[in-house]
Amino acid sequence: MLKFAANLSMLYTEWLFIERFAQAAQDGFKGVECLFPYVEPAQRLKAELQAYDLQQVLFNTPAGDWVAGERGLACLPGRQIECLDGVKKALDYALVLGTQHIHLMAGIPADDVEFELLQAQYLDTVAKAADLAAGAGVTILLEPINPLNMPGYFLRTQAQAHQVVDLLQRENIKVQMDLFHCQRTEGNVATKLAEYLPSGCVGHIQIAGAPERHEPDTGELNYVYIFEQLLQLDYQGWIACEYNPQGHTREGLGWLQAWRQREQQLLAPQ
Repeated sequence: MLKFAANLSMLYTEWLFIERFAQAAQDGFKGVECLFPYVEPAQRLKAELQAYDLQQVLFNTPAGDWVAGERGLACLPGRQIECLDGVKKALDYALVLGTQHIHLMAGIPADDVEFELLQAQYLDTVAKAADLAAGAGVTILLEPINPLNMPGYFLRTQAQAHQVVDLLQRENIKVQMDLFHCQRTEGNVATKLAEYLPSGCVGHIQIAGAPERHEPDTGELNYVYIFEQLLQLDYQGWIACEYNPQGHTREGLGWLQAWRQREQQLLAPQ
């Protein structure tokens, strides 16, 4: 069966962040992720996870000054020490929460910085982050983000992310494949899943309807087809629901209930 996780930064926003764990568990989720967990002490979050039998499957390392528009530091010249300090903070949380994947955001560089300089900085920072994470048994994830929703972001395509994985040759560096971003930037989502999943280099998948980023049963992607493909490809990782509900979160979960019924039919003995 496919494993779905609720993104608590985007779902259940009708409740305070600390209350969302209980709501996700009530709807049958076994995993949760969020953008940044640092607003709460790690031990308090651990207590919520334990109380509701949830796994914290992913969160981001600190991304710089978010309010000022920063979206990660990994490719930014002169910011490596700050970036790696953030990785250390994330690893401290990961060890308490039992999280095995953290997302390292690449950043939005200034327009006048040459790509070669940014690439060299990015490769060096990702490698050092992965070396720090290896001691904690944590995998660093790299997520391509589409330039329509996040203009100027350094890591944009699946091929670019997989090139980094290939160049660095660390077992604990993988790609975070957000199908919403993939569709917005490149399309051919099913083809890219078939291309990249067999390599074992995709560590996490996220979903949302495209192009509006609402529930997966809205927009131009056929997620029933995609879920069937993930079953056929024997994808064992988490699929995180990272979308903006059109209304109340719980009222928009009909797509998940419908898929579970379809999945039972597909997996039933013939």
